[in-house]
Amino acid sequence: MDGNGRWARGRALPRTEGHREGALRVRGIAEACIDIGISTLTVFAFSTENWDRPHDEVDVLMALIPERLAAERATIFNNDVRIRVLGEIESLPLADRVAVRTIVRQTVKHQALTLNIAFNYGGRSEILRAVRNLMRDGIAPEDVSEDLFASYLYTSDIPDPDLVIRTAGEQRLSNFLIWQAAYAEFYSTPTLWPDFTRDEFDKALATYRQRERKFGRVADQPRVVSDLISG
Repeated sequence: MDGNGRWARGRALPRTEGHREGALRVRGIAEACIDIGISTLTVFAFSTENWDRPHDEVDVLMALIPERLAAERATIFNNDVRIRVLGEIESLPLADRVAVRTIVRQTVKHQALTLNIAFNYGGRSEILRAVRNLMRDGIAPEDVSEDLFASYLYTSDIPDPDLVIRTAGEQRLSNFLIWQAAYAEFYSTPTLWPDFTRDEFDKALATYRQRERKFGRVADQPRVVSDLISG
């Protein structure tokens, strides 16, 4: 969700106001997903590298989690949204940990949309965490398959993303779901995140629908996975 700071700067506002406006934008996109029938939406709210930002900005970002979860509680429950948080929750301030664990527990059976909030998240740290846990569990190297490895990630019980959207003209993954997004389609728009409306979202989806997803196959080749691959 890029461009919050630039959005605020263009209006002679503090960067923190851009983050507040950006947090409000999530609701509209989540509601659009429900309308369209998209089952899973993941928003990258705070990376492991974002701790290096100015202290006042980090403080606002930390406060936004319990603030927005409380403000959107009725919407979350009325729309049957399941909330999950991907990232190192244990490192967050107490208020954030309590707010996150409470809403995750209370919405675990909701089914209309799974909204993943990547907070204190980094793709590389997620992979390292999975490797360490595999080692702690005594898994033999020859027993580590892609499916087993994926089961040790934060996203173990949700599908890999089909589409990654980057706002504000950014053109890189920036440590976001780097294992899961291996075959995701990529869409970049110059629109700043606080200006990313339902219409902008529809444009991204329209572009996605025009893509041919071959997953390494030749075009028009049936997608068949054999039980045994030899070579």
